[in-house]
Amino acid sequence: MIELVIASRCIACDMCVRVCPMDVFDPVPDGVPVIARRDDCQTCFMCELYCPADALYVDPDCRERVPMDEERILATDWPAQYRRDSGWGRARRTHRNESWRMGEIFAAAHRILGEERP
Repeated sequence: MIELVIASRCIACDMCVRVCPMDVFDPVPDGVPVIARRDDCQTCFMCELYCPADALYVDPDCRERVPMDEERILATDWPAQYRRDSGWGRARRTHRNESWRMGEIFAAAHRILGEERP
């Protein structure tokens, strides 16, 4: 589920607003989009994939909210890792699409953040 728009990285391009199939975000004129309908998030990761600034954190848990703070996420490689390992954005030329590995990556992210998950 979408948990965080990383304001310090956001370039206010509104790409997340445009690609979200569930209309989770509201644009803010000349500002950082707002997560307006979090419970509608279907955890499809489209916003995270399309974000050119790696400014979003989508937690893999699609049922329960896992609140996250910006500082904690920025201490990890998580925001850029999903796009890179999916072969998107800047990683398009250097990484093949490895989305089949995401289960292992999600588990690793939870370990890094100190949250063991089944």
